[in-house]
Amino acid sequence: MSATDAPAIRGFHAHIYFDPGEVALAQDFAARAQTRFKIAVGHFHLAPIGPHPRGSCQLSMSPATFAEFALWALHERGELTIFAHGLSGDDRADHTSYVVWFGPSEPLDLTIFG
Repeated sequence: MSATDAPAIRGFHAHIYFDPGEVALAQDFAARAQTRFKIAVGHFHLAPIGPHPRGSCQLSMSPATFAEFALWALHERGELTIFAHGLSGDDRADHTSYVVWFGPSEPLDLTIFG
């Protein structure tokens, strides 16, 4: 698919992944991101949910904000893994093609996308 054929990315989700002992670190990272970028912070799921393999929290942002967030997150995430994906309207593509990993990538459960 060429850039001219690619669907428009209307926003991004960045999912902070954490284990039980990292909840406070994830909450601190989310709070700092929310303050700095004025972004929405979702619920802290303590167990895997949807395609996500561990506890997670979703941050929602515009493409312009994501560009700034990405540079900031490179330095500020510490040992946390962050899975970010575009929002094109195609959930499977969003979670497989339009992705960025901050830290090691992890297998997602894509069976929920049919």
